[in-house]
Amino acid sequence: MRAAVLEAHGEPLAIEDVERPSADPTGVVVETEACGICRSDWHAWRGDWEWFGAKSPVGQILGHEPAGTVVEVGEDVDTLDEGDRVAVPFTLGDGTCPHCRQGRGNVCENAIPLGFTPLAEGAFAEEFAVPYADHNAVPLPDGVDATEMASLGCRFTTAFHGVAHRATLSPGDWVAVHGCGGVGLSAVHVADALGGRVVAVDLDEAALARASDLGAEATIDAGSVEDVPKEVKAVTDGGADVAVDALGIAETCRNSVLSLGTRGQHVQIGLTTSDERGEVSLPTDRMVLEEIEFYGSYGMAPSDYHELFSMVEAGKLDPGRVVSETVDLAGVSDQLAAMTDYETTGIPVVDSF
Repeated sequence: MRAAVLEAHGEPLAIEDVERPSADPTGVVVETEACGICRSDWHAWRGDWEWFGAKSPVGQILGHEPAGTVVEVGEDVDTLDEGDRVAVPFTLGDGTCPHCRQGRGNVCENAIPLGFTPLAEGAFAEEFAVPYADHNAVPLPDGVDATEMASLGCRFTTAFHGVAHRATLSPGDWVAVHGCGGVGLSAVHVADALGGRVVAVDLDEAALARASDLGAEATIDAGSVEDVPKEVKAVTDGGADVAVDALGIAETCRNSVLSLGTRGQHVQIGLTTSDERGEVSLPTDRMVLEEIEFYGSYGMAPSDYHELFSMVEAGKLDPGRVVSETVDLAGVSDQLAAMTDYETTGIPVVDSF
């Protein structure tokens, strides 16, 4: 089968014929219909994250935002059949650890990140394997388009989990989203659907326009103001109730925290680059004095997908609105390269393999 293989960090992916995966007793094999191209793929492509032991090796098949059709079922799988259409969270849990049993499979003690390790080759390929499929493969609602659902592996669900589960968002609360790439635009859409009043912050006019289309009440061009937190506080009359760093660089993380009002909640979604190496200086005294809360958001548990699907079916959410373009497998490298200079808007998706 065809797959896009990481041959050297920072270099174009090689389109190669590789061996088709097989299902272990607990798993399934999925024929890929669509797979989002995520900034986390960019991190892996660049060779980031060795500072916490997660550098993807040469030879890895990337891709962790897939939707597709089950084509092989392991003998111990109970809930899936060939022909079922599924989305797959990138945080592959075992379904049995204490976190999984408590409905928090996204932070499974034995999690395997799809597309980042040889233990789980990714979905920039015609097919990919899913272990512990009864836990990890989430059946899609009838009639949905795979391209529109591709971001449910990572960006859209991470944004949903961060805004809906990690933060405490009430209708009418101000939500400041710092960084309007794929996950940031997803956060804008989710926050608006939940009744939040959104102010979107970015350097790119096209990204800010897209944020407005997705429900942002106000936008701030970070390149045209001297003090982003001050501008957010002016728009929100004293500070946001919830702020999201959807990028992961030191500047957006600090701006997010500093844009909050007293007792505000910061949600960290973006992972850092080689410049920060996982460490960002924060205004901790202010966080203490104003009782600022700091939350991380990592994927979403498979058991929570029903909440998102119910909002999709009710017309409150539409993940497809964040999809920016589709490419074939050979086009993945160009999309990754474009992310280096923030030249992508929304969520590009591979839909031809």
